[in-house]
Amino acid sequence: MSDESDRPSKSERKRRSDDLQALGEALIELPDSELSALPLPDALREAVLLARKITKHGGLYRQKQYIGKLMRKLDAEPIRAALEAKHERERVAALRFRRVEQWRDRLLKEGAPAIEHLAVELPQLDRRAVIELVASARSEQANGGSAHASRALFRLLREAFGT
Repeated sequence: MSDESDRPSKSERKRRSDDLQALGEALIELPDSELSALPLPDALREAVLLARKITKHGGLYRQKQYIGKLMRKLDAEPIRAALEAKHERERVAALRFRRVEQWRDRLLKEGAPAIEHLAVELPQLDRRAVIELVASARSEQANGGSAHASRALFRLLREAFGT
């Protein structure tokens, strides 16, 4: 009787299986460079590469099932950890990008006071270049011209923040 109580329930096994299949399906979406960096057995790597080539719905469904079956036979934690690290890097990059955008927008909206706040946060920043780019970008906005100065300001801020 203790043998049965130690085994996971059928629904728990199904949840694990679905989770592993979803993890395998995430591998299909990865770029080649990231897929090759993962510690995958050859059979799984080949199955993922084949799944990318399949266009028919039924065939792709069966290939995903097969990938799930292969995933159940191996330790998925290194793969899961690598995918989570990738998602974390993407999240951090998006936050940095948003921060740079917010600073650019604030500089264009507030002008000199925002430049002073930015200079406190980034003392190494070339204030003269920022002042010139803000003035040019504001002029472009007022005249309805292109956003060359605004993009240049964004690039300058991105480099200053180290992103």
